[in-house]
Amino acid sequence: MATLGDLAKLVRSKNAGPFWLTIDVMFDDADAYRRARDAEIINRAAIARLYHCNPADIIVVNHDAALAIKVSFPRPQSSGSKLDSDVYGGQQYAPLLGLEISG
Repeated sequence: MATLGDLAKLVRSKNAGPFWLTIDVMFDDADAYRRARDAEIINRAAIARLYHCNPADIIVVNHDAALAIKVSFPRPQSSGSKLDSDVYGGQQYAPLLGLEISG
């Protein structure tokens, strides 16, 4: 069984302002993108489980023309606060890499 990390060309995370994170999952192959998109492994419930946040606050957008999936959600701590462990949000993508895609 393939993982998202196997199929995606690039998975990255970054700040979307001081209070939100955004994660981009990009593919260089249309079949791989459709396989991940159609498996619906990147959805509000999965993101809420992985990142311990409210599903109602999560935005998931499939960009078919760009072969990309974008996820945005509030940061648990604002960027740069004393409780923040990743000021740029650049390490937050890692939990997505192991998501399994059937088929």
